[in-house]
Amino acid sequence: MISARNQLKGTVKYVTLGTVMAEVVMDVGGTEVVAAITRHSSEAMDLKEGDRVTALIKATEVIVQK
Repeated sequence: MISARNQLKGTVKYVTLGTVMAEVVMDVGGTEVVAAITRHSSEAMDLKEGDRVTALIKATEVIVQK
């Protein structure tokens, strides 16, 4: 069980690998969600286009602007 309540199920659109970090772009109900994770984690999960994933969001604050 994971304590993070903000869980968004989606599909990987693409992964861009850098030297140290990886950018993971996910489609969550038609909205793009982007995560920066370590390259090592991306490779360990073998993330690739089309994979079903869950984005877990744990933040100390969320800023909303209209």
